[in-house]
Amino acid sequence: MASLASSSSSINFLVHVPAAFNGIGTKRRSRGKTSSISVTHSSLADASALLQAAHYTVDTCIKSGMVIGLGSGHASGMAIQYLGRQLRAGVLEDIVGVPTSVASASEAAKAGVPMDKYQDCLQIDFAFDDADIIEEGTLSAIIGRQRPKDEESILLQQKSILNAAKKLAFMITQSQYKGDLDGSIPVLIQSLNWMQTAEEIDDLFLGDAEVWRRSSIGQASPLGGDFPLVTREGHNVLDVIFTSPIPSLAEVAESLDKVNGVVDHGVIYAQQ
Repeated sequence: MASLASSSSSINFLVHVPAAFNGIGTKRRSRGKTSSISVTHSSLADASALLQAAHYTVDTCIKSGMVIGLGSGHASGMAIQYLGRQLRAGVLEDIVGVPTSVASASEAAKAGVPMDKYQDCLQIDFAFDDADIIEEGTLSAIIGRQRPKDEESILLQQKSILNAAKKLAFMITQSQYKGDLDGSIPVLIQSLNWMQTAEEIDDLFLGDAEVWRRSSIGQASPLGGDFPLVTREGHNVLDVIFTSPIPSLAEVAESLDKVNGVVDHGVIYAQQ
């Protein structure tokens, strides 16, 4: 395995290149941003790529005694299963997992990974997760495009855990690591006066995106249909659907943060 590392007062950059993989980590955290992001991706077929990325992430990033944020998604599920096997084999000890969703908690329980609930004071050493897409160069990520089956939106808890982690790794396929981004960004908003918030977001990206309220069942529609999604905290989810290439994710996130009524969004980025 070849590796390259350089650092300054504001940047910590790591590259690990084992066989078919490229893993890239960067940067320090301020409020709402993660402290260190890494990406594990492969040019292999999707299933094999995610399985090997999951194993590589556990083997490379997790040490005995750590508190680990357990992500949600296919790759995260495989990483949790492998983490459980490493614990049973005695390769790792004294691991505590903090699940980001009911699905990851269920996976951890089946794998025999000890768990704790997330609290603001909890120190999380490392977290791994799936991502919908990663912005090449910046390593900014979009999460939350797909709602896990039979679960409400988990965006708020998921981002809280990922942002609390000292280091964070996303496991993706090569096709999800892109320079020109497209698709949607989920935005969690207060349900009171939701339409006013949606209109303000629409004005931000006028001509470049459509804003739809996510529905809980049935077909999607701009207003969320007869059954708009309402989270356990009472929030709605807007999908900002870009009809042209998405500009800088960091700039999009900073613009969304300034909109009154926005609680959070599906962009995770590191401070430049």
